[in-house]
Amino acid sequence: MTILTRLEQWKEQGIISPEQHTLLAGLSRGEPFSLFLELNVLLYAGVLAFVAGLGWTISTWSEQLGDVLVLAILSTILAACFWYCFSRAPAWTPAETPSPSLVFDYVLYLGCLTWSLEIAYIENRFHLLSGEWDLYLLATAGLFFFLAYRFDNRFVLSLALSSLAGWFGLTISHWPSHQDAEYRQYAILYSLVVGAAGAILQRRGLKPHFLGAYLNIAANVLFWALLSGVFNREGYAVWLLALLVACGASLAWGLARRQFAFVAYAAVYGYVGVSSILIRNMNSETAVLGYFFITGVTMLVMLVVIARRFSRES
Repeated sequence: MTILTRLEQWKEQGIISPEQHTLLAGLSRGEPFSLFLELNVLLYAGVLAFVAGLGWTISTWSEQLGDVLVLAILSTILAACFWYCFSRAPAWTPAETPSPSLVFDYVLYLGCLTWSLEIAYIENRFHLLSGEWDLYLLATAGLFFFLAYRFDNRFVLSLALSSLAGWFGLTISHWPSHQDAEYRQYAILYSLVVGAAGAILQRRGLKPHFLGAYLNIAANVLFWALLSGVFNREGYAVWLLALLVACGASLAWGLARRQFAFVAYAAVYGYVGVSSILIRNMNSETAVLGYFFITGVTMLVMLVVIARRFSRES
């Protein structure tokens, strides 16, 4: 029996999806296959590594180089990146827009990271806003939102939402009586605001494909906030109930929209929350290890089965 025949049988039996069959059959025949995703990740990582190296160089040699030279270098990179993006981008449209070139998204990402690096350097050296980092984060979030919608880039949108989350956190830290519970409440508020904003913009037809980015970030922030309440030694019952409700909603959304990520969120965060309650009174390390081994393997198998089913039905 040849490999192609066996692959055809596996496809008919539902063991592999048609897309997997096409890929594996092509590999067995020696046909070329796409490395776009892997190269895309490596290029983004390369941009991040370049900016990190630039930041290390500036922090180490800034006194020898001088403020004028450092700011000139950063400003030149920033201006070149934004000039390239604005000069090459097509006219704005609320619908999804393909990237005008292969390097466009990476240049935009480099410009955004360079902006963050230059802002951090200016404040550390000149203290223009006397350490009011929340104002820098708010301005950065606004700029990144504009760039994300102007150039249709979900990666930059994630940077904008992360900057907005930082602004929420630093704003609360200015309060003299802040407690962990206040951080938790404002994290929940942030997730609700982000989720609602994404849904409203999607309904208005403004880059509706951005909804996934909004919901993924909002879901993770919400689950982390609820888990922090479950980890408390007192008053955790309400947070556990809220976590289970959120897991149910995430599971329902993932199944209805065929989005495996939200099914995984419900399973993983729910598992962590429930497990933290169950093992609190376990005094035996063997019992704890046995619990995590059995339940962890079961959880992993369940997620693999669901993922394969999603891939067959997509």
